Amino acid sequence: MPVVDVVNLDGKKVGQVELADTVFGAEVNKHLLHEASRWYLAGLRRGTHKTKEKSEVSGAGRKLWRQKGTGRARVGSIRSPLWRHGGTVHGPKPRTYAYALPKKMQVGALRSALSAKLAEEKLTIVDAWTLENHKTKALRTALGKLNAETTALLVAAGDNRNLELASRNLDGVKLTASNALQAYDVLRHDRLVVSKDAAARLVRALDPERQPAEAPHVESIAAAPAPKKEAAPKAEKPAAKKPAAAKKPAAKKGKE
Repeated sequence: MPVVDVVNLDGKKVGQVELADTVFGAEVNKHLLHEASRWYLAGLRRGTHKTKEKSEVSGAGRKLWRQKGTGRARVGSIRSPLWRHGGTVHGPKPRTYAYALPKKMQVGALRSALSAKLAEEKLTIVDAWTLENHKTKALRTALGKLNAETTALLVAAGDNRNLELASRNLDGVKLTASNALQAYDVLRHDRLVVSKDAAARLVRALDPERQPAEAPHVESIAAAPAPKKEAAPKAEKPAAKKPAAAKKPAAKKGKE
C-alpha cells in the first residue's frame, strides 16, 4: 500500500496514512479517462440551440405571383428556405446531450485519475480543513504552503462553510465533496488536495475488494399476536314500564 504524508494547512508533516492499492495504485486506463471526460462534458451542455423553420419566420403566406405565364420560377411563399430571410431546413433544435455511462466505467475512470495524481506526486493529504475565518487571503496563503499555487481541486468530507466561502472567489480553485468527485475535475486541475477523512471515504467507496454488508439470515418471521379486544361493559337495561290499564268506553246515552 502506498504511504502518503499527512500535513496541516501550514505545510508541516503531522502523520502518515496508508492508501489502498486498488484505488490509488491502480493501472491508469486512458480509454476510461477519455470516455468519462466526454460523458461529463456532454452532460454540461445546455442544448438550447434553435433555428426558425418556414412556419416561424416573419412574412406573409400569400403567393407572390401566379403560377404560369410570367416566365419566372414558380414560388409559393416568401418564407421559402430558398429565399433570403426564409426558414431554415434541418436546423438544430433544443435537445439534451446527456447519455448514460455504466457505473463501473465511472468508478474505474476515477480510480485511474487518482492513481495518476499519486504517481505524478501531485496528491496532497491534509489533516483537516480548519479555517479560522472565511477570508480568501487565508486560504490562498495555505494553498501556497501546500504547493497548490496554480490550479487546485479541494476535496472535503461534510459541510465546511468557511472553506466554501473562501474558495469560491479563487481563480483555478474548485471545492467538491468526496461523493461528488469526477475524473474530469481530477485531470483538469494540477494539484489534488484531499482531507484525511475524504481520502478514507474514497477508499471505502471505490475499493472493489470491499465486502458488502450482509443482513443476518432469518429463517422465518413469526406473526405478531392479534390484539385482544376488551369486552365492553354491559349497559343496564331500563326497568320495563307496566302497561296502563285500558279505560272502559263510556256508555252512550240513548233514548228510553
